[in-house]
Amino acid sequence: MATLSDVAREAGVSPTAVSRYLNNRIELPQITTDRIDAAIAKLDYRPNLLAKRLSTGKTEAIALVTPEIANPFFAELAAAIEQEAERHGYAVYISSTRGSREREIAAINRLRDQHVDGLIMMTNEPDDGRLATLLRKRSNVVILDEDIPGVDVPRIFVENAQGAYLATRHLIDAGHRDIALVSGPETLFSVKERREGFARAMAESGLPIRPDWVLLGAYTRAFGHEAAQRLLTGPDRPSAILACSDYIAIGILEATRRMGLSVPTDLSLVGFDDMPFAELVHPALTSVRQPIAEMGRQAVEKIMAMIAGKAPPPSLTRLPVELVIRHSAAQPKG
Repeated sequence: MATLSDVAREAGVSPTAVSRYLNNRIELPQITTDRIDAAIAKLDYRPNLLAKRLSTGKTEAIALVTPEIANPFFAELAAAIEQEAERHGYAVYISSTRGSREREIAAINRLRDQHVDGLIMMTNEPDDGRLATLLRKRSNVVILDEDIPGVDVPRIFVENAQGAYLATRHLIDAGHRDIALVSGPETLFSVKERREGFARAMAESGLPIRPDWVLLGAYTRAFGHEAAQRLLTGPDRPSAILACSDYIAIGILEATRRMGLSVPTDLSLVGFDDMPFAELVHPALTSVRQPIAEMGRQAVEKIMAMIAGKAPPPSLTRLPVELVIRHSAAQPKG
């Protein structure tokens, strides 16, 4: 393997000059940098990353702990984080916990041993205090998408309440008065906020909220299917449903077909997330779009600032959402 000294000799410069050039610590004449680049290419030189990490004290890697890499929402977010980190010259170690608290704890402990420079943490389960305890012991942490109370670090969320408000207003403006809400676990931050947005839109229009039409369970297709069966069996049923996840909405769509009901003729439906599949299902799903790429970009930017010693104060960043109107909601029958 070629060494840094071999590159220096081939380029006709000192090893120190090559080292400082590769670490962006020196500006050299263009003719000199061209010679160094040519020598690196000719000799197929690869820097000794371990030596570099020992000399700089940095791993040039960050970690991402995510609930589920197979879920399109988390997969798209992970891709955005990886792309932005790469722009900064950083690798991303991704741990998928599949919604397990024990796997989250194990992932954070494992990453401690790998000495990553920062951690972006995502969870979709309410914390029992253990996550907060672990994260308070780490530096350079950003919490993304769902809150973890008791951790004083930068956090990035979307305007959950406003998104649910816009979706509910869309249904009300179409003429619906009997509207149900189907969402995730009751204690989750996003669930509480989306429920608040739903309640505000209903209150503004003087519409009552039926407790038996507010179903909280999980952000899954299975729960969407179960919720639809509970809400749509029998004559006393809602004319519209706000599903606080596109996965829930897909489960509801599947259930309506099996029950012989049609969306939007028999039931109007609005989702939340605007996953890529939302415009591919039939009917195309009206959904609240989250700015996933911007969430990932800002998370990495905050981590990079902290790594550089320019740590932002613990703060909450709210990103705007947008209602994307397609074909799954219409005026109620009759």
